[in-house]
Amino acid sequence: MIFAYQSDIGKIRKRNEDYVGVFQNKQEIQFAVVADGLGGHKGGDVASEMAVSHLGFRFEETTFSTLQEGARWLVEEVNRENTLILERAQQYEDLNGMGTTLVCALFFGTEFLLANIGDSRGYLLRKNELIQVTEDHSLVNELLKRGQISSEEAKHHPQKNIVTRTLGVSGNATLDEKVIELQSTDMLLLCTDGLTNMLEDAEIEKVLQSDAQLDEKCQLLIAQANKAGGSDNITLLLARAATHGEVKPR
Repeated sequence: MIFAYQSDIGKIRKRNEDYVGVFQNKQEIQFAVVADGLGGHKGGDVASEMAVSHLGFRFEETTFSTLQEGARWLVEEVNRENTLILERAQQYEDLNGMGTTLVCALFFGTEFLLANIGDSRGYLLRKNELIQVTEDHSLVNELLKRGQISSEEAKHHPQKNIVTRTLGVSGNATLDEKVIELQSTDMLLLCTDGLTNMLEDAEIEKVLQSDAQLDEKCQLLIAQANKAGGSDNITLLLARAATHGEVKPR
């Protein structure tokens, strides 16, 4: 897989509490992860960095090569990291209540595992159509599923930032996991809500459909989100299969 990613503080926030990384294990399985920190005086950036750096470091030491092994590893490690974040939050008063969202992907040849907790999202651009694959763990999404608000009301709901499931904060860190068959022209987008709260899916889709290089698409989306207000940190990661002759980064 070929990757590009970028993180930006946005126009309003004083600190970037997002974190992003790409890692490779000893069997050349690749792991991409995006996190959006929350809570505490300065705990959000601590929680997101802990989650990405710890998971990435431990992943690089693994030797598994099957999706089933990867799925088990991810569940175990996310629960382990949840405990570590809770312990750190209890040690320091200004970190109390910190947590983070997580959206990540493990790539195994012609298929990949997509997992999430919180409201950071995973999208797939397939046959030039953008599809949201993950489901937000948020109060607004729960209200939407129950029919208590419309999709238009959900976009501007005053409690839009309340997440119902996170890594950290509580003792339960349950991931949603999906296995997806990878088609040769697919493009995967992992992102924080700083992107999706600023841009409509159609605007994101138009950039991803363009002929720009992956890193240029990242830059364009960040610029557009900032132009739309940049009310939060903006982080995204793009991934696609390497074409013939391309060398994937090690």
